[in-house]
Amino acid sequence: MAEAPLIPVSPLRAGFLCRCPNCGKGRLYSGYLKIAESCANCGFELRKHDAGDGPAVFVVLIIGAIIVGLALWVEIDYQPPYWVHLAIWAPAILGGCLGALRPAKAILIALQFKHRVLAFDDKP
Repeated sequence: MAEAPLIPVSPLRAGFLCRCPNCGKGRLYSGYLKIAESCANCGFELRKHDAGDGPAVFVVLIIGAIIVGLALWVEIDYQPPYWVHLAIWAPAILGGCLGALRPAKAILIALQFKHRVLAFDDKP
């Protein structure tokens, strides 16, 4: 008996949940940012698909713009000492970038899959 065709997976849903862009159920990562060899659910080969440095650039620019805006607002309204800025914004930058990098990379990979960029031409 033939298998039922897969229902298309939303790239944003697969990206935010860090799931396989093919089935939306298997894990995309085997480590923090290391792509898994293949999907445990559907068997789709994931290891050759990577987003490169694109997600890091987007994350740094977006988080940087947000943090700079907030830091300017705090400086203009409250004028705290410089060590307060360091104590507030260094962890915010680090946490924001590390927290957003994983879903950003997964979203970019899912969008590449959806639009058949690079080696995603072997889509089942």
